[in-house]
Parts: sequence; structure tokens; C-alpha cells
Amino acid sequence: MNASLEENYHSIQKQIALSAEKAGRDAREVKLLAVSKKMEPERIRVVWQLGHRLFGENRVQEAKVKIPEMPVGGEWHFIGGLQSNKAKDAVECFDVIESVDRWDLAQELQKRLEATGRRMRIMLEVNVGGEAAKHGCSPERVGELFQKVMSLSRLEVIGLMAIPPFREDPEMARPFFVKLREIRDRLQDSHGVPLPELSMGMSHDYPVAISEGSTLVRIGSALFGPRGV
Repeated sequence: MNASLEENYHSIQKQIALSAEKAGRDAREVKLLAVSKKMEPERIRVVWQLGHRLFGENRVQEAKVKIPEMPVGGEWHFIGGLQSNKAKDAVECFDVIESVDRWDLAQELQKRLEATGRRMRIMLEVNVGGEAAKHGCSPERVGELFQKVMSLSRLEVIGLMAIPPFREDPEMARPFFVKLREIRDRLQDSHGVPLPELSMGMSHDYPVAISEGSTLVRIGSALFGPRGV
């Protein structure tokens, strides 16, 4: 077993627990999504052997090759920008799609799921920083999108996801995490439906995200090391 990878895994789990405890939360409320993009199946299996089953990928074509090489029983999340023409493959590969950010994509997922007879859990991605280069529904439009998506029988919205603007100081990401949590709370209150998941926080800033209510931290480089190594 890869010793450094095992050490990284246990260190991250310990930090998750400490961050949750500091925030007065139960550490079991926070899950680690191991972001395995560009990582060989052999390295992913090291984490699998530690008992981990929750993984994230951001490229459909890569996942189509990689996921079938892994043991059965994992939960795979799609976390990248999703083009509508990749919806068919995405619903075949993944258990959860975290990056639904527009109505036409939701409709295409519904269509593909109807063909398979499946339902799928999704999250709505919100562009909390208003960055032109990033995917995500604008905070002002997410309520409208949520209402529309709730009409689709094959999609179950379980929460929100965001990638805030990168800042060297992780504390500077806090306002964006607060913003996503507040949007989630407003949607729950206005529609009377539970949205238990907040996917926010990555290798650089996940302790701050946990302190603001994250339930799913997406960690790649802090776990696996630099991409391609």
C-alpha cells in the first residue's frame, strides 16, 4: 500500500473531524469526496483498500474508461462542467451529478434517465463568485432553476455545489461559503423541501467550508498529490 497516500487519507479525515468539532458539528455530517481525476486506477484502489467508497471525476470520457476498472460498490460523483451531448454517458457512469447549472441540461438528463428507467440525485451548481470563466447558475437565477427542475420526475435535487474564487488565504473564501449556505436555506424555506447536501470546500480551504456547513468536501491534490504524479 502506498504509505504517503495512506498517511494523506488519515490526515485529511482527522482534519475533517477536528474542523467539524471546532464548529460544533458531528464529523459524520461531513463526507470526503476523493477527487480522482487524472489519477490511475491503481492509486484510487489504494484509497479503496482503506475503506473509502466516494469518488469524484470531472471528465466523462475519462470516467467511462476508469470506473469500469474499479470494484463494484463505489459512489461516483460528476463534478465538472457537463455538456448536454455528454448527458447520456454521464447518467450511465455516475450516481450523482453535482454540476447541473441550466435548464436545458436538466431536460436532457431527464430524457436520458427516462430511457433507462432510472432516477438520479443531482446538485445545482451556483456561481457564487460571478466568475465568467466558471460554470454555475447565477445566485439570482438558482431559485427559478430549482423550481423548474423540481418538475422533472427523474431528477432529485439533494443540495447545492459551488467553487468559489481562488484566494491564497482560505479565510477569504468564507463569504462565498456563507452565500451558498444562505441560498440553500432560502430554497428550503421557500419550497418546503430538504436540501441536505452542501458540496463546498477543496484541498486549499475545506476546513473553512466545514465551519460554514459543508457536508461534502472535494479533495484531490491534498490526498493524491500533484496531478499526473
